[in-house]
Amino acid sequence: MPERALRYHISSAVVATMPARTGAVLAALAEMRNVEVHGHANGKIVIVIEGTSTGMLGDRLSQISLLDGVIAANMVFEHVEEEMQGHDGRIEQA
Repeated sequence: MPERALRYHISSAVVATMPARTGAVLAALAEMRNVEVHGHANGKIVIVIEGTSTGMLGDRLSQISLLDGVIAANMVFEHVEEEMQGHDGRIEQA
């Protein structure tokens, strides 16, 4: 019998950069936990952010938007996975 639900949030976002600063932004993104770059072209970078809450994703996106060379950082999609942890510690997909 499930005891509590564990939520995991995954979001995609597009980061628009000044073309001359794209390399520096890519380097900064590579150093961030729970951020993965999936592609970039013409000053735009597609990323995935992962975390345990919507607030965590929003905080990370805010940090990204403040990087030097970033024009805009916009969340495109968010998905939430929920798993149930039983009394015995086993994880089951909800």
